[in-house]
Amino acid sequence: MLLGPPGSGKGTQAEILSAKLGIPHLASGDLLRAAVTAGTAVGREADRFMSRGHLVPDDVVVRAFLDRLGEPDAAAGGILDGFPRTGVQAEALDRALAENGAKVDRAILIHVPDDELVRRAAGRRICAANGHVYNLVSNPPLVPDVCDLDGSELLQRTDDDEATVRARLAQQLGPLEEVVAHYRAAGLVREVDGLRPIADVTEEVIRAIDVPLAGAAEGT
Repeated sequence: MLLGPPGSGKGTQAEILSAKLGIPHLASGDLLRAAVTAGTAVGREADRFMSRGHLVPDDVVVRAFLDRLGEPDAAAGGILDGFPRTGVQAEALDRALAENGAKVDRAILIHVPDDELVRRAAGRRICAANGHVYNLVSNPPLVPDVCDLDGSELLQRTDDDEATVRARLAQQLGPLEEVVAHYRAAGLVREVDGLRPIADVTEEVIRAIDVPLAGAAEGT
């Protein structure tokens, strides 16, 4: 499980680790959309809420994770990203996993100071023509304020200004701390420094989870 606020880089690390460890990246939003598209029982239930713009109940999200973990490519486990978001969800997930003979092995907290999170989020720019995403911190355009791909103007969304980002972050940190406390009490939390380069963070996460890499026997 990868934990951290938006902008900490957990999504990026989940994709890298998925390839390195040979286990799937399980993001709650992607799982629910895939279930809806496939027309599964969980997907049909989730769609009742998603189609109305409502939050999907915790038990439905947990079932989506369990269904996905039951697929062949997840026989060795998966990397959870974006769930649980609250202490209540963490407890529900743990109960459901235990009923299926599974558990969370590690909860990796990617730590990034608040000011850096704000800087990263406030640096996002969107191309006016086609929605291409840039970030002035991690992925700047070649020419300031101009999209590399179509030459259109790059804009900052109104909800990405610094004041709004700080307010949004304050709302999100409380529930995240609940989840961290839940898994810290179980002795599962390992912290890594999210300010380091992406490759260095990946190496630190791999050391923290202490599992062999896929293909390690072949020297990859």
